[in-house]
Amino acid sequence: MRASGYLATSALATAVSAQNYLGFSTGSTKIDGSAKAQADYEAEFTAAQKLVGAPGIFNAARLYTNIQGGSTSDPIEAFAAAIATNTSLLLGIWCSGTTTIEPELTALQAGLTKYGSNLADLVIGISIGSEDLYRNSVTGVENKAGVGANPDVIVGFINDYRAAFNTTLLKSVPVGHVDTWNVFPNATNKGVIDAVDWVGLDEYPYYQTGEGNTIENAANLFKTAYDAAKAAVGDKPVWVTETGWPYSGMTWDEGVPSVANAKTYWDAVGCDMLFNKVPTFWYDLTDDNAGNNQSFAITDNLSTQARFNLSCPATTASSSSAAAATATGTGTGTATNGSTGSGSKTTVTGIATATGASSANTSASGASATATGVTTTNAGAVLNLSIGTLVGVVAFACML
Repeated sequence: MRASGYLATSALATAVSAQNYLGFSTGSTKIDGSAKAQADYEAEFTAAQKLVGAPGIFNAARLYTNIQGGSTSDPIEAFAAAIATNTSLLLGIWCSGTTTIEPELTALQAGLTKYGSNLADLVIGISIGSEDLYRNSVTGVENKAGVGANPDVIVGFINDYRAAFNTTLLKSVPVGHVDTWNVFPNATNKGVIDAVDWVGLDEYPYYQTGEGNTIENAANLFKTAYDAAKAAVGDKPVWVTETGWPYSGMTWDEGVPSVANAKTYWDAVGCDMLFNKVPTFWYDLTDDNAGNNQSFAITDNLSTQARFNLSCPATTASSSSAAAATATGTGTGTATNGSTGSGSKTTVTGIATATGASSANTSASGASATATGVTTTNAGAVLNLSIGTLVGVVAFACML
């Protein structure tokens, strides 16, 4: 697929105020619908930390609720599991379809009272809501995404949380909201952006019907979504709270589930753009939502040996120089004398080198690649390889 070295100059390079956590989003139920207990969470968190070949230690977890399944306001048993496994927690307060978050606040306060700093020291953030604005958007309604919440409701819940915990051990924990990328540029949601310390991005190119959602275009779609969200929220840090590609399930427009495509997405988006660069919570380690028609889990039965190789390519586009794009190989191009007018043109065949490209797109297969729009300046002359097939070693960084 196309190389995807966007990090160096895209919005993804913007510094975040938090450590660049690696983790998974995890639901409160098992695939059969039963509530997870402490032992289930411990097994999950332990497996995540021991994944063979992982590009770092996945020792963080994102939760969607603070309430233990089967109860109305008991603290979720993931708290105890996180303490036992030293797992950092991005907490979640469920906000859709309700007029109050009091049960969530009660459960969190009970957990804090029970575990004190042992819990508080592991909490890296708290999200007030998850995709609530999307569910209430035109797209969400068309997709029958369920009952959401309007922005003024979310802002009210944010204020409720801050008032309840501003003198507790969690008073300094950054507060955020998680949603799909397309709600953040919507001006009606600006109040939510203004009310939080960070935003969480749930982004799945696989589901982007009508936008060329092939696996080959997935990295481009992800980058476009991230950059649009980042531009909308300004200096607020953006965390990636859900992303992934299914290994099985239905074909979604042009999005095809397969183990090979899940690995390609892991490399092109996870390795090349996110891991150890942006706080990232992949979806997901193990299947825990029976309502999904697709399976995203990277493991079976919490095996530490994932269904595909988790190691990142030895050389990725984003690990190359951040200041220039360099391509070297054999090719054919057109040299133009002079910078204006209709100067003479000469076809050049041989070794071409492009440095400092501002727009270079590649498609690599084996030892060959195609370079488009690469320019280099040498003693006043301009060599424009508008269509040149380069064969040899190709290394690109700073693609856009």
